[in-house]
Amino acid sequence: MNGENQIQKAYESILGHDFEKAIEWFEKAIAAEPHNAAYHYKLSITYARSNKLHKAIEHATKALELESESETHRYHLTVLRARELAEQAHKELNAGNHSERVIFLLKQALVLDPLFIEAYLTLSEVFASRRDYENAYKTVMEALKLEPFHEIAKQQAAQYKQMLK
Repeated sequence: MNGENQIQKAYESILGHDFEKAIEWFEKAIAAEPHNAAYHYKLSITYARSNKLHKAIEHATKALELESESETHRYHLTVLRARELAEQAHKELNAGNHSERVIFLLKQALVLDPLFIEAYLTLSEVFASRRDYENAYKTVMEALKLEPFHEIAKQQAAQYKQMLK
C-alpha cells in the first residue's frame, strides 16, 4: 500500500487550516512508506509551521538520510537548525542571560541561515542591551540590506544610530 491517498488527505487538511489533522495524515503516509523521503520532508514542513521544531528537525534529518544528495532537504534542515539555535538564544534571553553565549548562538544561526531576519534583529537587541550600539547598529543594518522596508529594523536602526551620537 502506498501513501499517496494519505498525502492527498494531508493537503486537504492543510487547505482547511487543520494542521494537526495534516500531521496525522502525513504520519499515516510515512507508516505506509517509511523510506519515502518526500513524505518525511513534507511532514517536517508541517511540523515547523506548527511550531514543533524538534519533530520538524527529526523528519528533516530522516528525509536527508534517505536522500543525502537532495539540496532541498539539506537546505531545509539547515534553516531548521538555525531556528533551533535562535530558540536556544531566546530561552537564555528570557532567563535574563545576555552573555557571549547568546551572541554566539545567534551568530551561528546566521552562519546557517544568512537570510534569518529575526536572528539579526535579536542579535542587534542583545548588543544594544550591552550598550554596544556600534555592533547593534551594524547588525540591524545587515537586516535592512535584506529587507529594506522592515519597520522594526528601521526603528531599531534609527534608535541605535541616535545612541551612537
